[in-house]
Amino acid sequence: MDKDTRNRIQRATQAARGLLEQDFEDQLAGVFDIRLDGTIAGEPGSHLDAAQRIVRIKLIAAVEHWVSSVVGRQSSADDRRPTTDDYAEAVASYRREAAFTTLNRFVALKMLEARGLVQECISRGEQSSGFKEFCGLAPGLVQLPDRGYRLYIESLFDEIGREVRVLFDRRDPASLLWPARATLFGSQQPGLLEILNDPELAGVWEQDETIGWVYQYFNGDDERRQMRAESQAPRNSRELAVRNQFFTPLYVVQFLTDNSLGRIWYEMREGDTRLQNLDYLVRKGASVVGRRSSAKDSPADDRRLTTDDSPTDDAAPTRTKKDPRDLRILDPACGSGHFLLYAFTLLLTIYQEAWEDPDAPAAEVTGRTLRDDYPDRDAMHRALPGLVLRHNLYGIDIDPRAAQIAALALWLRAQRGYLELGVPRGERPPIQRTNIVVAEPMPGEPELRRELLTTLDPDLARLIEQVFQRMELAGEVGSLLRIEEDIRTAVREVYGEQGPLFRALDEARWQQAEAAVLHALRHYAEQSVNGQAYRRRLFSEDAARGFGFIDLCGLRFDVTLMNPPFGAPCARAGPYLASAYPRSKGDLLAACVERGVQWLHPAGILGAITSRTPLFLTSYRHWRQGVLLGEARPTVLADLGHGVMDAAMVEAAAYCLIKQ
Repeated sequence: MDKDTRNRIQRATQAARGLLEQDFEDQLAGVFDIRLDGTIAGEPGSHLDAAQRIVRIKLIAAVEHWVSSVVGRQSSADDRRPTTDDYAEAVASYRREAAFTTLNRFVALKMLEARGLVQECISRGEQSSGFKEFCGLAPGLVQLPDRGYRLYIESLFDEIGREVRVLFDRRDPASLLWPARATLFGSQQPGLLEILNDPELAGVWEQDETIGWVYQYFNGDDERRQMRAESQAPRNSRELAVRNQFFTPLYVVQFLTDNSLGRIWYEMREGDTRLQNLDYLVRKGASVVGRRSSAKDSPADDRRLTTDDSPTDDAAPTRTKKDPRDLRILDPACGSGHFLLYAFTLLLTIYQEAWEDPDAPAAEVTGRTLRDDYPDRDAMHRALPGLVLRHNLYGIDIDPRAAQIAALALWLRAQRGYLELGVPRGERPPIQRTNIVVAEPMPGEPELRRELLTTLDPDLARLIEQVFQRMELAGEVGSLLRIEEDIRTAVREVYGEQGPLFRALDEARWQQAEAAVLHALRHYAEQSVNGQAYRRRLFSEDAARGFGFIDLCGLRFDVTLMNPPFGAPCARAGPYLASAYPRSKGDLLAACVERGVQWLHPAGILGAITSRTPLFLTSYRHWRQGVLLGEARPTVLADLGHGVMDAAMVEAAAYCLIKQ
């Protein structure tokens, strides 16, 4: 995607954000008496009807949940009382998240229209063919104040939400507000639909990466500059996420993925694979140092990497074959999922070659080969996109909005996969699982936590209390939190080395404990009414997401791919990172590479794009000796220089490391 196209997406995204945030601010204050300065009227106004009163209860519960969680995590003292500033920040956060989610949903509909996965629904607004057909089935809809358009769009959200719940779940607090008619259709200024339907954007909706650029451009450059001017280091998890939102160019994604996942499969197949023709695969005998073609040789937005010599297959290493379902790929700072999207493309080929292989091994997950589980090619093709998302691709991010985007992008890629495999729409199994998790603390409301713990067995309650405490830094350190080690320590402290959970390092018993807690959370969320019930549900869902992060951290992977955050960590995270990563504490990127290597199986491969400075500065010597030349060794490196990622003023290098 060239720079001019990206600029158009940026302008549209910023315009849509401003439009939605102003509308939602007006609704919060003018309709529900919830003001941006944090002031909330004690009683609902008489102008609210019954439905609006319920919405107001839920809005206040969402604000209270945010405030209580943040205050509870910032102070262990129960008498720490929220301030007006806390409430102002909570209302501003809600407004921002509601605007972001609303924009993402309408962008998703544009992308679905372009792929023929939904009828025309927003490209011509109320004149769209899908809406006209909807009204034809229920003519009375035109009597509604909005002529039934909201009901129609929300019915689409519900239908898509069966598979992409993380974005389209209308129980999410961000769904409580709906854009005013003037915001949707325009009045004094262009509305949301006019912004998205601009002819200048007509070509972007079929491209998988568009949603990633919307994610990056939602936060403007001015906002990032202000953050950096006010503080050299990120002050919280949101600033850490916003400062490090740099979309990875496709050629870098290809270079790193070709030389990690592509190389592993190439070696398992002893070179007999269609992946041998990947653009950037450096095989045995080629130079391991790449270079980027100069600006005078090619346009800045169409750069390619070249190797110094033509690849040969002399003495190419080999690996023991695996069933594709046993290959795991992790992006521990996944953002919009760009690495995972390209890995999906390679995995389509990998699965088909494994299915065709008469000597293919059985999978650990089923004990059977792909051909045993899917006897004919059509059955294999129907299952393939779902298998990739269920078994192969994993992502972590500290930003819940990134999880929304990555899950949507992977679902869209799966739909394109069905099309490429020739699977008719009526025969496509639903995609109901992606392994994208958010690294965030457990909910911080102390009173709700105490209520939950009283419903548990005493030993289990002690264990879960420790888990909550050890997750407190998850938002600031993200995937660098070694929570799987903390879990083992917590089990030992609660049960002792001879206890039932510790005996034989019993992971299955931890899973039983986790299942008991998740069951208790579901029950707990249902045991109240009105606003308290809504807060309990938000608390329970946040806790359940935390356990999803814990589960993922306990896995091991064949490939880790990353464009990690760089620079100084948040102040709260500094002491933890210095203790957990003494060789890598100087820069987040160094710690992320160390963590990524340690997640790998032996002979697994890490691919990363980072600043090039840690490769030669003296202050990173222990990191180079211990990680790059100790636990792992380099296989390929491309010295890319400036201008690789939009607005990131760093000299970059892309490299792969194989774990010793």
